[in-house]
Amino acid sequence: MAVTDEAIEKIKGMIVSGALRPGDRLPREGELAAGLGLSRNSLREAVRALSLMRVLDVRQGDGTYVSSLDPQLLLEALGFVVDFHRDDTALEFLAVRRILEPAATAMAAGRLAGRELDALEEQLDRLGAEPSVEQLVACDLEFHRRIVRGAGNSVLCSLLDGLSGPTTRARVWRGLTRQDAVGATLREHRAILAALRERDAEAARSWATVHIASVEQWLRSAL
Repeated sequence: MAVTDEAIEKIKGMIVSGALRPGDRLPREGELAAGLGLSRNSLREAVRALSLMRVLDVRQGDGTYVSSLDPQLLLEALGFVVDFHRDDTALEFLAVRRILEPAATAMAAGRLAGRELDALEEQLDRLGAEPSVEQLVACDLEFHRRIVRGAGNSVLCSLLDGLSGPTTRARVWRGLTRQDAVGATLREHRAILAALRERDAEAARSWATVHIASVEQWLRSAL
């Protein structure tokens, strides 16, 4: 593994230095291995690892290219990792969300256009007063995704999107077992939306914190 790690670092160094740019085709295997002082075997392992991380794009019959290096593409690997979380680590994912999502919501307060706020309100209206838990959780995911997207930071958006998976099950559990969980969630959504309409970044931040902390508090007591 140490040899493979060295190979990864050398390829990464070429990308960071600008010797290889997004969309560039890597030199042929033999040429690249010789140039980096690597065996073909370790080079293949490094390429395989970097392709899993979406840094490289291996095209059969064509060659290996540097990917676009777009943050959303690179952070897909995070979603893969968090899919293997254990239930007892869901609290840690929620804690990270509680740090990041209120900040993103506050940022969105000054950026979301009126039509985008109207779309959020229409989404809540369509959900109605007594949705199923599954409908509520699906709406919750999309509601927050739209708001975070409105913050205008693609890295933050991708991070939070990747973190949403492990907390989805917790939200379903809460909706099924806690009295008035559905009603509380709907009220919190409306409060977040009202703060966004008023362009009140601190109120939006506070309501987003309350919203996530309530799920976190319930999960802590349930585990």
